[in-house]
Amino acid sequence: MQSRVTPYGASYYFASKTLTVDVYQLLVDRGWRRSGTIFYKPDVLRHCCPHYTIRLPVASFRPSKDQRRTVNKWNDYVLGEEYKKKAAKLHPVSKEEKARLKNTFDFVREVQRSDLDNVKRPPEPAHRFEVTLEPAKFSEEKYQLFHNYQQNVHKEKPSQISKSGFKRFLCDTPLPKTSKDVNGKTQLLGSYHQCYRLDGRLIALGVLDLLPHCVSGVYFLYHSDFEQWHFGKLSALREAALALEGNYEYYYMGYYIHSCTKMRYKGDYSPQYVLDPETYEWNPLDGELRSLLDKKTYVSPSRERRLREAKSVSAKGTDGALESNQHENEDNLSDYPLPTASEGGDAVAKGMSLFELKVPGLMTPEEIEEQLELGTVPITVGGQMAEAQNLVSWDSSDLRKPRTIKGIIGELVACMGPEAAWQIVVELG
Repeated sequence: MQSRVTPYGASYYFASKTLTVDVYQLLVDRGWRRSGTIFYKPDVLRHCCPHYTIRLPVASFRPSKDQRRTVNKWNDYVLGEEYKKKAAKLHPVSKEEKARLKNTFDFVREVQRSDLDNVKRPPEPAHRFEVTLEPAKFSEEKYQLFHNYQQNVHKEKPSQISKSGFKRFLCDTPLPKTSKDVNGKTQLLGSYHQCYRLDGRLIALGVLDLLPHCVSGVYFLYHSDFEQWHFGKLSALREAALALEGNYEYYYMGYYIHSCTKMRYKGDYSPQYVLDPETYEWNPLDGELRSLLDKKTYVSPSRERRLREAKSVSAKGTDGALESNQHENEDNLSDYPLPTASEGGDAVAKGMSLFELKVPGLMTPEEIEEQLELGTVPITVGGQMAEAQNLVSWDSSDLRKPRTIKGIIGELVACMGPEAAWQIVVELG
C-alpha cells in the first residue's frame, strides 16, 4: 500500500493507490471506511454525529415481518399474478415443501425467488429480473442511473453531479480483484457493482467491497421510478443474502449513526453488533446499548463498564453514598482534552499531536514503541524505496511531534493498528 496521510477536523484520512483486501479488512475492523481511493476514520468522540461501525452475522439473521413483506411484494410484482396461477399448475409444490415453507422463511431462496435464473418456465414471468456482480467500472448506463438518483432522491442540483465525481466516488478503488476457495466454492474478493436489471433496464446499483470476512456495502442507488418498492430494504436483504451464500460470515452496512433518525434503520437488521471505538470489541446493539446511545452523544461500552466498576468501588468506601453521587455527576469525558470537533481541529492545525489530543482507539506512543520497529516502515521518496530510518531527519524527529517525519508515520500507524501497519508503504513528497 502507498499512501499520503492527512489528519484534520473530526476524521483521519489517507489516500491509497493499492490496498489488499486483507489489510482493508483489518482497517474496517478498526472503524475505517473508504470513498473511492480515500480512506477515513471518524473521531467518534468529537464528531458532530458519532459514526459507529456495525456488522451483522448473517447466519443469525432472521428478517422481520416488514422485511419479508417487502421481498414478497417485489417478487409478486416481478412474477405477476398470471404467472403464479399457471406456474402453480405446471410446477406443483410437494406437500413436504409446502410444510417446510409454511414453518420457515428460507431467506436466500425468497430473496432470489424472482431472479430469472430461479424462475421455472414456462410460463414466462411478467418481468425479467436479473442481478449480477460486475467489475466496479464506469459505464454511461451506470452514470445515468447515478444522475437520476442524486437529482431525484438526494435532491442535488444537476451542476453538482458529474461523471468525474461518479468515477471518483463509486468506480475508483485501490482493492485489486482476486478470489479464494471456501468450502469448494470460489469466493470473489475486491470491489464490485451489483447491478439490478428489469427487462434489460438498469434500475439499481449496489457498490460493494467483498472482503475475506464480510460483504461491505459502500453505496446504493436506484432509479426514482422504483421508489415505491423500497429498494433500500431490498438491497440490504440482497447483500446479506450474498454474504450468507458466499460464506463471507458478516454483512457490514457502513456506519450506524444513532443521532440521525434516517440512519437508525440499520439497527432493524438484527442481531447487529457495534464496534467499541476504544477497544475494538464488538457489542450487541441491544436495549442497554440503545439506551446509552439515547442518553449520550459518545458511547464506548468498555468505558461504561469501567465507570460502573469505579462507582461500585466508590460505593463501598467510607462515605459511599456521597462518593457515588460525585461519580454520577462527574463528566465521564474529563480525561479527554478538547472534546469538541472545533476545539480539536484548531489544536491539531496549530501543531497538537493526535496522541496529546487522545483520539479514542489510537495506539499510544508507548504501545507503538513496544510493539513495532517504526524505523523499519517502508517508504517511497521520489519513486525510490527505503526504510523510514534511512531518512537523514529520522533520528532528530520526535514521535510525539506531528510535523516531524517520525510523528507523521507514528500517527498513521497509531490509527491503522499494528496488524496493518507492517504491511504498508508510506509515500512521502
